[in-house]
Amino acid sequence: MTDPRWLDAREAALWQAYRDAYRELMRALEARLIGNAGLSGADYALLHPLSVAENGVLRTRDLGRSVGWERSRLSHQVSRMEKRGLVCREECVSDARGSMVRLTDLGRKAIEAAAPDHVDAVRTYFLDQLTPEEQDQLNALLGRISAGIPADPCATSDCDQ
Repeated sequence: MTDPRWLDAREAALWQAYRDAYRELMRALEARLIGNAGLSGADYALLHPLSVAENGVLRTRDLGRSVGWERSRLSHQVSRMEKRGLVCREECVSDARGSMVRLTDLGRKAIEAAAPDHVDAVRTYFLDQLTPEEQDQLNALLGRISAGIPADPCATSDCDQ
């Protein structure tokens, strides 16, 4: 293994600023969701893709991929939401091994009620802090960063397994 490439002061400051901004943005968005709609960020993260899916239904694995969650985390969150009547699980008719998650009427009402304030919060805390040009620049930079991250980081490094 080669010596680590430690962050210099400028790099460390940038990394810390990114982490702080992300943490504070997520905290503010979560607080608004809970306070105004009674939904957690995790609830909203799953309700949104279901609300735009055809008939409000997605295969469980596709829902997990859409939010970048492992199967265990997704299963626990869906169970919590199922108990509250926001979603229900169904068997996959075309593949007995798969399962589906369906948005219930209560879940649709919840996301429809939460969305306007959530969008306002995203605008207030994130988009309105940047000019349109800065938004374009940040979008390009984040796209470049995302493109440089391998699907399986351990396949390209010495991960302890």
